[in-house]
Amino acid sequence: RYVQWLKNNLKRNIMLISDTKKYIQANFQTEEELEKVVLNNYEYIFGPGSFYLPKKLIKTNDGAGTIPDGFAIDLVNKNWFIVEVELLRHSVWNHIAPQISKQIIAAQQNTTKKLILELAVIQYKENENVKEIFNDLSINEIDVRKILTEIIDKKPLIGLPIDNTSNDLEDWARTLNVNVKLWIVKKYVDFENANNIIFEFPEEYKPILDTEEEAENIYENKIKSYDVNLNDLISAGLLAIDEKITMNYKPKNGVLKTYTGIIQKDGSILLSGYEYSSLSYAALAGMKDAGSNRKTVNGWTSWKNDQGIYMSELRQKFLENQK
Repeated sequence: RYVQWLKNNLKRNIMLISDTKKYIQANFQTEEELEKVVLNNYEYIFGPGSFYLPKKLIKTNDGAGTIPDGFAIDLVNKNWFIVEVELLRHSVWNHIAPQISKQIIAAQQNTTKKLILELAVIQYKENENVKEIFNDLSINEIDVRKILTEIIDKKPLIGLPIDNTSNDLEDWARTLNVNVKLWIVKKYVDFENANNIIFEFPEEYKPILDTEEEAENIYENKIKSYDVNLNDLISAGLLAIDEKITMNYKPKNGVLKTYTGIIQKDGSILLSGYEYSSLSYAALAGMKDAGSNRKTVNGWTSWKNDQGIYMSELRQKFLENQK
């Protein structure tokens, strides 16, 4: 039976190998399986400044109902998402496109926006992790409803976690009057134990398709912000090998700590004797050391150089120099 299960469910092109295990890429059995994975790990998709709202029925102006798989609010970039988790084997034209089209119309109704606002306020009041995100961004309680209203008054983005992509899906996404971000999530199963499963998420929250960035860069052939790394800053003279960068962090009810990283030749960060391949991984290591239980962090807005300039500002300067 297990051999038959392998034949029916495994994809043959990827294998992950550790000292004792082999993991082979596999299909998600149902959309609900992938939806649960996304719900439990949404920060790896929408970013460390995001929080997730549960699925709710929303309606178009004529009363047609639809239920997205959830909603996400990104406080850092001040965006909100209609979240629709999909499997590519579902037809783009008969399933994905008409479903999301209805959701876009329903999401822009005033009644929907009021619903999303109240769900977000409840999350702030009842979820300590969500409250910590607001605190990290120095958003005072008195301003919470105002900030959320400003975000939700914008057009929503479509957040589309999916197991694969296709030309038709991406071409259709580019025709919409709202921006679409598409992330691929992959599943791997232990070759000898189907109950032992791991998942692959995009590094640094990078979507495989971002129609907003495509529209901005299509005529200028600019590099996307997602694709900038520390090697680019080093090559541009904005950062130097062996340069020290610092991060201050104070967990809730904890003590403020300062961490110092050193830029390596390969663009990694040396911190406390370990090398980290990205700013976010290095920042997360520091936060864990300080006693935080955070899963994700935006390293670009965590680390700064000895002049007090954040890495995100250096990245923006790099991008501006590409014009």
